[in-house]
Amino acid sequence: MSRLGPLNWTAIVLTCQHKDSVYAFQRELEARRQRGCLAADTLLLTVCDPQERLGSGGATLNALLVAAEHLSARSGHTVVTADVLDDARVLILHTGRDFPWDGCGRAFCTLPRIRTQSAVEGPVCCLDVLLDCLSTQVCPGSPPGVWVCSTDMILTLPSKVVMSWENFSGVQVLALPGDVSYASNHGVYLADGQGRVRDIIYRGSEDRIQQAILPDGKVPLVSGPVFFCRGVAERLLQTHVMPPLDGCTYLGMDSGAPALQISLFLDILMCLCVDLSETRFVSDERPGCSSPVGPQGAAVRSARAVLWKTLRGTLLTMVYIADGSYDYMTLSGKEHICRLIEMGSERETLSHIQKRDSVSTGGRVINCILEGDVHVASGAVVQHCHLQGPIHVNSSCLLSGLDVTSSTPVTQLPPTSDIIIQGHRVQLGKLKLSVFTVLGTHDRLEARLDDKSATFLNHSWRELFERRAIKPEDLWGAVSDGGDALSLLDARLFPVFQPYSGAVGLEGVRWLLGGAGELESWRGSWRLSLKEVLSLTDQEEELRWREELFFRSARRKAADALRDQSDQSLLPSIRAAVLGGQQEALLNTLDSVAAGSGENLGVAARTLACIADVLGCMAGEGRGGLRSGPAANPVWATAFSLLEQRDLPAAVQALAHQRQCWLSRPDLLVRAARHYEGAGQVLLRQAVMSAQRFASVGQGDMPPMGAWQEVECPARLDLSGGWSDTPPITFERGGAVVNVAVKVDGSRPIGARARRIREPRLLLVSSSRGPDCRVSTETVCETLQDLEDHCQPHAPGALLKAVCVCSGLVSFPSQQPLAEQLLQRWAGGMELHSWSLLPHGSGLGTSSILAGAVLAAVYQCTGRTYDSDSLIHAVLYLEQVLTTGGGWQDQVGGLVGGVKLARSRAGLPLRVEVEQLSLSEEFLTSLQQRLLLVYTGKTRLARNLLQDVVRSWYCRLPSIVQNTEQLAIFPNWVPVWTATGSRRR
Repeated sequence: MSRLGPLNWTAIVLTCQHKDSVYAFQRELEARRQRGCLAADTLLLTVCDPQERLGSGGATLNALLVAAEHLSARSGHTVVTADVLDDARVLILHTGRDFPWDGCGRAFCTLPRIRTQSAVEGPVCCLDVLLDCLSTQVCPGSPPGVWVCSTDMILTLPSKVVMSWENFSGVQVLALPGDVSYASNHGVYLADGQGRVRDIIYRGSEDRIQQAILPDGKVPLVSGPVFFCRGVAERLLQTHVMPPLDGCTYLGMDSGAPALQISLFLDILMCLCVDLSETRFVSDERPGCSSPVGPQGAAVRSARAVLWKTLRGTLLTMVYIADGSYDYMTLSGKEHICRLIEMGSERETLSHIQKRDSVSTGGRVINCILEGDVHVASGAVVQHCHLQGPIHVNSSCLLSGLDVTSSTPVTQLPPTSDIIIQGHRVQLGKLKLSVFTVLGTHDRLEARLDDKSATFLNHSWRELFERRAIKPEDLWGAVSDGGDALSLLDARLFPVFQPYSGAVGLEGVRWLLGGAGELESWRGSWRLSLKEVLSLTDQEEELRWREELFFRSARRKAADALRDQSDQSLLPSIRAAVLGGQQEALLNTLDSVAAGSGENLGVAARTLACIADVLGCMAGEGRGGLRSGPAANPVWATAFSLLEQRDLPAAVQALAHQRQCWLSRPDLLVRAARHYEGAGQVLLRQAVMSAQRFASVGQGDMPPMGAWQEVECPARLDLSGGWSDTPPITFERGGAVVNVAVKVDGSRPIGARARRIREPRLLLVSSSRGPDCRVSTETVCETLQDLEDHCQPHAPGALLKAVCVCSGLVSFPSQQPLAEQLLQRWAGGMELHSWSLLPHGSGLGTSSILAGAVLAAVYQCTGRTYDSDSLIHAVLYLEQVLTTGGGWQDQVGGLVGGVKLARSRAGLPLRVEVEQLSLSEEFLTSLQQRLLLVYTGKTRLARNLLQDVVRSWYCRLPSIVQNTEQLAIFPNWVPVWTATGSRRR
């Protein structure tokens, strides 16, 4: 890419030939702005040519006028003023003529590409590729002015394009290399050694084109991008009031000026070529533009004279990109299919395919839904279709625009290759119809009937006439002069409507392919030619169909990704759905996945987190408050209670019912998102609580009343694998962590002690400065109600209360009073102290290790036996009850001494296995001597970090997926850092 940032356009103007295209194309431009592809302050305009066959030059002048009008209005002017171009960077894009392989033209021809780094998922069209190329490679650094380019081609340029703009004044064109044979049907620049354009050769003879050959053996093709500096653009704009050039603009048309056709390259730019004289420029016949003789000859000559007078003397220079390529969107069906296959490396793009192995290598499926047994052979392309099998798409075939109702007729078509079948959405007055066309990939659309190479369905016209008893007059009406002007493009082959049975579906073309059908039925139907079909295409409806397919496919893929627990990030498609107004359908799909996830709590939890993401996107970035926050509003209590009871379908329904009341404002949407994350945390807790089955506690002899039982623990340092122990990562992907237990200032900084007391109550004392600290927090629990907040982490004594509940010291909830429980079980109450010498939020695993220490002290005080594995799993369970979440590496680090490797396998129930690593005394001594712990004074709250990480994991941000993959430790080796800092196995 250019070393400069992408160009921020002042205005982008898209021209189109049909007035019906204006709204559809404007909507597409606005959609790209919403997706972040275009700047928010860029003026986006879609301008219809004021007349047919306006020519690229006339369309440019009209678009420039419209842009200047809007910029003038934006600046507060009441008339058009050229001053608005002083600091403006305007891009004019011409959509060109109808394209037989896409009813929305070349600009919106969908390509088998995906924007991998895009924040919003969406189809990639020729227009997107061209905009990206211009904005990031060609145009950055250019001064204020006007860029003009056609959308009929794809430009591929090297990563760095060097264009000199210092003190630039004039017009600059971009040229790309081509062969002499290819150039015979295109334009070529003839330039001197300094890059000044001497002439433009359009469809010239081979000898003439040879004059333009460069040292690399190629010729510089007229490839599209043209830049007019501010001064030249202003002079060009002035011509819109000069007859007869005023006839190129809508103002001239509204004023009654005669229509005029001029070419951008062969009229406007041609007058700047240094080799041309005024006489030659004004009077010469040139292929590809209006003739200076004949009915409009005087107007053409006059227009050229005005251009010569206005623009002559402007420097026209060429920049040649030797390693770039110019790919014109061809009329050849065969070449178009090959190009679509070559452009993409993936078999499917933005598609949902039920049977993933049904697309062969070398086949392409673009924005489709394929259900059942739909096989796409190598070399075949299916785009914008919803099909149900069994269907076999043969090699070199293209299916486009077919809906699910077309599936049965497709199965009844004769099996053949090299065929293009398209469904078109057309509008005839108020009548909306689907029209189907069939063509051969080798058919030449514009070949005349008397051309020996002219074919239909890859067979000569004679074969068609003989095989189907069709006559030329059936297709073209009265045939005169041997059919010199008749072509496949104009042949009325395709049935649309039957007088008695109504609209004709895909069955109407089956007969042309050799299937069942009758000549009289075909002959009696109302038929259209391909040219008529394209001109009648309802482009707004066509684009809406593609959008509907895209969103429907995205929802199905999202459901599959969640059920399969894949690493596909759903955020881009969520953002696309919200921007496209499809959030309700997406929410319904996610509700269905969550409700139907059965015992797979991980899938249900991730799905609820995705619903939270949808709600967050609906609120809008930076609106409604922070995503992290409380999630205990009473109106959600019923749904949460159903989750706790594991009635998932009812809980999802209750959540959705409550959700409907929180959609009206951004702040309510964010708060609803918090509650959906809270709902996901309930399921996550239930999943992690499965670790309790591995916490085995036995019963031994209780120590005497009043005897203290004290436990001290080290802190822990994470050496590798941290975060792989964090649910849900650890049970979805598996975890492996190497950490080490460490003393701080020569002592174990975390501890707890407990003793039984005569009074039937709980005396809970917590300190952050050691067991003898005078400043401490004391909590007394005399009733079960005093323990109700044991699951609220910020409540006084919450950790110690949670230990009392999870250790079995007391039963909560219970009908038996607290005092009665304590006397019956332990002959009295309990005094429980905890402390930590470490700063709060130090990141050394304090809270989890402290929970383990307090549990151990309570177990010892009540005469129960346990091992370290049981304690590790008991802490996992306790932290879920406490609702702080968290993984298992902290308690492993502080409850098991030395250096160890701990692992958990993917799946539930969650079980942690710890392996003590045998290290030499020499290494341990070196580590001890070199280890320095420095406190920065900055705290990190594990709960806040955990929420961010889990949220990122649930939406599978590529960065966290990649990070998680890099955390993996293979079973056969462990990375150990030596005292010198090198790593060995």
